[in-house]
Amino acid sequence: MNERGDAGLGTGADERLKVAVIVASTREGRFAPTITDWFTGQAAHRPDLDIDVIDLAEARLPEGLSKRPGPEVTGITRRIDAADAFVVITPEYNHSYPASLKTAIDWHYEEWRAKPVGFVSYGGLSGGLRAVEHLRQVFAELHAVTVRDTVSFHGVWGCFDESGAPVDPTGPETAAKTMLDQLSWWGRTLRDGKTARPYAA
Repeated sequence: MNERGDAGLGTGADERLKVAVIVASTREGRFAPTITDWFTGQAAHRPDLDIDVIDLAEARLPEGLSKRPGPEVTGITRRIDAADAFVVITPEYNHSYPASLKTAIDWHYEEWRAKPVGFVSYGGLSGGLRAVEHLRQVFAELHAVTVRDTVSFHGVWGCFDESGAPVDPTGPETAAKTMLDQLSWWGRTLRDGKTARPYAA
């Protein structure tokens, strides 16, 4: 049994992959909590993962990068640095991702380096995939590795019932498992690689 009381994989607390789930939207009335609750519920079935949810709506990040980082940034920095991998939950705003997420990304650099990033996106017809494609370019500049498969909700307002559960759970659950499997592989491979030799940036 591990610290969560799970059995079967024989994964100790020190061996679990530390995954920071970053909730990008900060808008009033956002749909992000529904998506986040569902996804973290899926991740909770994985005894090989240790999930830390970083909600940018609670972070109160400063606008712009001209000021010195305050305690809000410092607290997030420690959690990003401690993570072995990331999952970004993001909507699509005007064919891209929220400014709050760009601020959180730009306040950091080495903390992202040589770590994998997975995506859960949502929106209208595109399901947030245009935001994801923009983020792939940004994370590449930071020496992070983005996994190929994503979870996306197209026409998101009709994808969940009143209780917050997916109307058709099969597709999203399969997509989440695939993405997490890839994230776990990359996370462990990169973590082991950096243990053996420093990453050359």
